[in-house]
Amino acid sequence: MWTFIQDEILGMKWLNRLIGSGLQAIGLDTGGRIAGSIQFFLYDVIKITVLLCVLIFIISYIQSYFPPERSKKIMGHFHGIWANCIAALLGTVTPFCSCSSIPLFIGFTSAGLPLGVTFSFLISSPMVDLGSLVLLMSIFGTKVAVVYVILGLIVAVIGGTLIEKLHMEQYVEEFIRNASRVDIDSPSLTQKERLVYAKEQVVSTFRKVFPYILVGVGIGAVIHNWIPESWVETVLGGKNPFGVILATVIGIPMYADIFGSIPIAEALLSKGAQLGTVLSFMMGVTTLSLPSMIMLRKAIKPKLLGVFVAICTVGIIFVGYVFNLLQFLFI
Repeated sequence: MWTFIQDEILGMKWLNRLIGSGLQAIGLDTGGRIAGSIQFFLYDVIKITVLLCVLIFIISYIQSYFPPERSKKIMGHFHGIWANCIAALLGTVTPFCSCSSIPLFIGFTSAGLPLGVTFSFLISSPMVDLGSLVLLMSIFGTKVAVVYVILGLIVAVIGGTLIEKLHMEQYVEEFIRNASRVDIDSPSLTQKERLVYAKEQVVSTFRKVFPYILVGVGIGAVIHNWIPESWVETVLGGKNPFGVILATVIGIPMYADIFGSIPIAEALLSKGAQLGTVLSFMMGVTTLSLPSMIMLRKAIKPKLLGVFVAICTVGIIFVGYVFNLLQFLFI
């Protein structure tokens, strides 16, 4: 039953078969490069778009119960590593990319929350949101998705804890540290208002994310049908011990989110790249994209930004090598 849910509902394999049958009905050979690329593109765009809209609606509805003020109060009740754990968990029900979560990070820091706690939130928010869990389940299976989220949360907790121990509060920009700490309670929303909020978030996020879905799926289609398998195996396969590091570095200059990076990772995996390598690529794209770092630089000074990037990079690389080492358990 779970395999059926994973393949036919989350993975929408029926849609892939339907598109393939439709292309064959008009005389196209889906085993060829051109028709194969068209099938990959149509299938992934439709599948990811449907999952995107459903997930954003559900997560936005949940998020309506956790406005910044309430999240701050929840995190304020915990101390030490438990505060980092709660912050990382709250990051799973917030926006889908770091450019969206950075304003929340700034708000939490301005409100006086410990710096390490806010960084645990900042790391987990784009890396291990609930959307990534469901999408990973649809592509890579339940075991991969669950372990990916657990390791991502561990990276977020350890990263925030290390930053807290380094006492780097002086490297937060002055306007953040000196911001007025006025708490304004959010008004209670009615059931109808929560549904309207969730619908508005679907429309807003879809408009921002859809171009990256098209680009990501387009790249995935090219990799899947046009790039020789031997090339991918040589660069990102088991024969290259530096494949994880290379994939992480390649992902950093890109700007996408989990929805745009998954089609590329899916295509790379089908071509012989190792599981941990493609997951490191995804983490690099979603957590350390160059536009996000430029935006974050406005709030923190270069030394703290460098520490943040270093901690995340080491954590991502570690996760990649763990998955590569244990790939036989998942695939």
